[in-house]
Amino acid sequence: MLNPLMDCPLCSSTSNFYATARGRSYHRCTSCLSVFLDPAQRLSFNDEEIRYRKHNNNILDLRYQNFVSPIVEAVIEKYSQELTGLDYGAGPGPVVAYMLKQKGYNLTLFDPYFHNNPTALLTQYNFIVCSEVAEHFYNPYNEFAKLRSLLKPNGTLFCLTDIFPEEVDFQNWHYKNDETHVFFYHSKALDFIVTEFGFKSVKVNGRLVEFSL
Repeated sequence: MLNPLMDCPLCSSTSNFYATARGRSYHRCTSCLSVFLDPAQRLSFNDEEIRYRKHNNNILDLRYQNFVSPIVEAVIEKYSQELTGLDYGAGPGPVVAYMLKQKGYNLTLFDPYFHNNPTALLTQYNFIVCSEVAEHFYNPYNEFAKLRSLLKPNGTLFCLTDIFPEEVDFQNWHYKNDETHVFFYHSKALDFIVTEFGFKSVKVNGRLVEFSL
Protein backbone atom coordinates (compact mmCIF):
# COMPACT_ATOMS: atom_id res chain seq x y z
CA MET A 1 0.00 0.00 0.00
CA LEU A 2 1.33 3.42 -0.93
CA ASN A 3 1.92 5.87 1.90
CA PRO A 4 1.32 9.57 1.10
CA LEU A 5 3.41 10.67 4.09
CA MET A 6 6.65 9.02 5.18
CA ASP A 7 10.06 9.89 6.56
CA CYS A 8 12.98 10.51 4.24
CA PRO A 9 15.28 7.45 4.20
CA LEU A 10 18.32 9.75 4.27
CA CYS A 11 17.64 12.50 6.81
CA SER A 12 14.43 11.17 8.47
CA SER A 13 12.52 14.41 7.85
CA THR A 14 8.91 14.41 6.69
CA SER A 15 8.26 13.96 3.01
CA ASN A 16 5.29 14.77 0.79
CA PHE A 17 3.94 13.16 -2.34
CA TYR A 18 5.86 14.58 -5.29
CA ALA A 19 4.84 12.94 -8.57
CA THR A 20 3.64 9.84 -10.37
CA ALA A 21 5.69 8.81 -13.39
CA ARG A 22 5.52 5.61 -15.42
CA GLY A 23 3.09 4.19 -12.89
CA ARG A 24 5.48 4.74 -9.97
CA SER A 25 4.93 7.17 -7.09
CA TYR A 26 7.66 9.44 -5.74
CA HIS A 27 8.01 11.48 -2.56
CA ARG A 28 10.09 14.56 -1.82
CA CYS A 29 11.78 15.35 1.48
CA THR A 30 10.84 18.67 3.04
CA SER A 31 14.36 19.15 4.45
CA CYS A 32 17.08 17.72 2.20
CA LEU A 33 14.77 18.10 -0.84
CA SER A 34 15.69 14.71 -2.28
CA VAL A 35 13.19 12.60 -4.22
CA PHE A 36 12.63 8.90 -3.62
CA LEU A 37 10.45 6.07 -4.87
CA ASP A 38 7.65 4.82 -2.67
CA PRO A 39 9.09 1.74 -0.90
CA ALA A 40 6.00 -0.30 -1.79
CA GLN A 41 7.02 -0.09 -5.45
CA ARG A 42 10.58 -1.30 -5.17
CA LEU A 43 11.58 -4.38 -7.14
CA SER A 44 12.20 -7.69 -5.41
CA PHE A 45 15.80 -8.82 -4.89
CA ASN A 46 15.55 -11.29 -7.77
CA ASP A 47 13.91 -8.80 -10.12
CA GLU A 48 16.62 -6.26 -9.32
CA GLU A 49 19.35 -8.75 -10.20
CA ILE A 50 17.63 -9.53 -13.51
CA ARG A 51 17.43 -5.81 -14.26
CA TYR A 52 21.11 -5.28 -13.42
CA ARG A 53 22.15 -8.09 -15.76
CA LYS A 54 20.44 -6.23 -18.61
CA HIS A 55 22.79 -3.25 -18.17
CA ASN A 56 25.70 -2.82 -20.52
CA ASN A 57 28.34 -4.51 -18.36
CA ASN A 58 31.11 -5.14 -20.90
CA ILE A 59 34.23 -3.67 -19.28
CA LEU A 60 35.91 -3.42 -22.70
CA ASP A 61 33.13 -1.25 -24.15
CA LEU A 62 34.68 2.17 -24.84
CA ARG A 63 31.40 4.01 -24.27
CA TYR A 64 31.09 2.35 -20.88
CA GLN A 65 34.68 3.30 -20.06
CA ASN A 66 34.13 6.91 -21.16
CA PHE A 67 30.99 7.07 -19.03
CA VAL A 68 32.88 6.21 -15.83
CA SER A 69 36.13 7.97 -16.74
CA PRO A 70 35.51 10.97 -14.42
CA ILE A 71 35.66 8.76 -11.32
CA VAL A 72 38.71 6.88 -12.63
CA GLU A 73 40.58 10.11 -13.39
CA ALA A 74 39.69 11.55 -9.97
CA VAL A 75 41.19 8.55 -8.17
CA ILE A 76 44.37 8.69 -10.24
CA GLU A 77 44.74 12.41 -9.55
CA LYS A 78 44.37 12.03 -5.79
CA TYR A 79 45.81 8.63 -4.85
CA SER A 80 48.87 6.56 -5.76
CA GLN A 81 48.81 2.90 -6.77
CA GLU A 82 50.03 1.46 -3.47
CA LEU A 83 47.03 2.81 -1.55
CA THR A 84 43.94 0.68 -0.94
CA GLY A 85 40.59 1.10 -2.65
CA LEU A 86 37.14 -0.49 -2.57
CA ASP A 87 34.73 -0.69 -5.51
CA TYR A 88 31.42 -0.69 -3.62
CA GLY A 89 28.55 -1.90 -5.78
CA ALA A 90 30.94 -3.08 -8.46
CA GLY A 91 28.24 -4.86 -10.45
CA PRO A 92 28.69 -7.74 -12.90
CA GLY A 93 31.12 -5.67 -14.98
CA PRO A 94 33.43 -3.79 -12.57
CA VAL A 95 34.70 -1.37 -15.18
CA VAL A 96 36.13 1.19 -12.72
CA ALA A 97 38.25 -1.45 -10.99
CA TYR A 98 39.31 -2.80 -14.38
CA MET A 99 40.37 0.62 -15.70
CA LEU A 100 42.28 1.39 -12.52
CA LYS A 101 43.95 -2.02 -12.63
CA GLN A 102 45.37 -1.04 -16.03
CA LYS A 103 47.02 1.88 -14.20
CA GLY A 104 48.52 -0.29 -11.47
CA TYR A 105 45.78 -0.09 -8.83
CA ASN A 106 44.29 -3.12 -7.10
CA LEU A 107 40.76 -2.54 -5.81
CA THR A 108 38.73 -4.86 -3.61
CA LEU A 109 35.26 -5.60 -5.04
CA PHE A 110 31.98 -5.70 -3.16
CA ASP A 111 28.46 -6.05 -4.50
CA PRO A 112 25.50 -7.73 -2.75
CA TYR A 113 24.50 -9.42 -6.02
CA PHE A 114 27.71 -10.15 -7.92
CA HIS A 115 30.64 -9.88 -5.47
CA ASN A 116 29.05 -10.65 -2.12
CA ASN A 117 32.23 -10.82 -0.09
CA PRO A 118 31.45 -9.71 3.50
CA THR A 119 35.13 -9.78 4.48
CA ALA A 120 35.64 -6.81 2.14
CA LEU A 121 33.65 -4.76 4.65
CA LEU A 122 35.85 -5.66 7.61
CA THR A 123 38.75 -3.37 6.77
CA GLN A 124 39.29 0.29 5.93
CA TYR A 125 40.41 1.83 2.66
CA ASN A 126 42.11 4.99 1.48
CA PHE A 127 39.36 5.53 -1.07
CA ILE A 128 36.02 4.07 -2.09
CA VAL A 129 34.37 4.30 -5.49
CA CYS A 130 30.60 4.07 -5.96
CA SER A 131 29.92 4.33 -9.67
CA GLU A 132 26.20 4.50 -10.44
CA VAL A 133 25.43 3.02 -7.04
CA ALA A 134 24.09 5.66 -4.62
CA GLU A 135 20.83 6.07 -6.53
CA HIS A 136 20.08 2.38 -5.80
CA PHE A 137 20.28 2.73 -2.00
CA TYR A 138 17.05 1.75 -0.24
CA ASN A 139 18.40 3.14 3.02
CA PRO A 140 20.94 5.81 2.09
CA TYR A 141 21.49 6.82 5.73
CA ASN A 142 22.72 3.36 6.67
CA GLU A 143 24.74 3.02 3.47
CA PHE A 144 26.61 6.30 3.92
CA ALA A 145 27.22 5.50 7.58
CA LYS A 146 28.77 2.19 6.49
CA LEU A 147 30.85 3.80 3.75
CA ARG A 148 32.14 6.46 6.14
CA SER A 149 33.21 3.76 8.60
CA LEU A 150 35.19 2.01 5.86
CA LEU A 151 37.36 5.03 5.09
CA LYS A 152 40.76 5.64 6.61
CA PRO A 153 41.71 9.16 7.81
CA ASN A 154 42.15 11.52 4.85
CA GLY A 155 40.12 9.11 2.73
CA THR A 156 37.69 9.97 -0.06
CA LEU A 157 34.36 8.55 -1.14
CA PHE A 158 33.93 9.03 -4.90
CA CYS A 159 30.34 8.77 -6.16
CA LEU A 160 29.12 8.95 -9.73
CA THR A 161 25.39 9.77 -9.92
CA ASP A 162 22.96 12.31 -11.34
CA ILE A 163 22.19 15.01 -8.76
CA PHE A 164 18.51 15.96 -8.68
CA PRO A 165 18.22 19.33 -10.45
CA GLU A 166 15.76 21.82 -8.99
CA GLU A 167 14.42 22.85 -12.39
CA VAL A 168 14.01 19.33 -13.76
CA ASP A 169 11.00 18.26 -15.82
CA PHE A 170 10.55 15.12 -13.76
CA GLN A 171 8.18 13.40 -16.18
CA ASN A 172 10.82 13.60 -18.92
CA TRP A 173 13.90 13.14 -16.72
CA HIS A 174 15.64 10.04 -18.05
CA TYR A 175 17.38 9.15 -14.80
CA LYS A 176 14.21 8.14 -13.01
CA ASN A 177 13.21 5.70 -15.77
CA ASP A 178 15.46 2.89 -14.53
CA GLU A 179 13.27 0.89 -12.15
CA THR A 180 16.23 0.24 -9.85
CA HIS A 181 16.89 3.96 -9.31
CA VAL A 182 15.09 4.72 -6.06
CA PHE A 183 16.75 7.79 -4.49
CA PHE A 184 17.78 11.07 -6.14
CA TYR A 185 20.01 13.41 -4.14
CA HIS A 186 19.46 17.16 -4.05
CA SER A 187 22.53 19.31 -3.35
CA LYS A 188 21.14 19.91 0.15
CA ALA A 189 21.32 16.15 0.72
CA LEU A 190 25.03 16.24 0.00
CA ASP A 191 25.47 18.93 2.67
CA PHE A 192 23.50 16.76 5.11
CA ILE A 193 25.80 13.79 4.40
CA VAL A 194 28.89 15.92 5.05
CA THR A 195 27.60 17.20 8.39
CA GLU A 196 25.95 14.00 9.60
CA PHE A 197 28.85 11.66 8.88
CA GLY A 198 31.78 13.91 9.63
CA PHE A 199 33.22 14.54 6.20
CA LYS A 200 35.33 17.67 5.87
CA SER A 201 33.97 18.68 2.48
CA VAL A 202 32.04 17.71 -0.62
CA LYS A 203 32.99 18.65 -4.17
CA VAL A 204 30.63 18.29 -7.12
CA ASN A 205 31.90 18.28 -10.69
CA GLY A 206 29.07 17.35 -13.02
CA ARG A 207 28.05 13.81 -12.08
CA LEU A 208 31.11 13.26 -9.89
CA VAL A 209 30.67 13.81 -6.14
CA GLU A 210 33.68 13.60 -3.81
CA PHE A 211 33.22 13.35 -0.03
CA SER A 212 36.59 13.96 1.65
CA LEU A 213 37.85 13.35 5.19
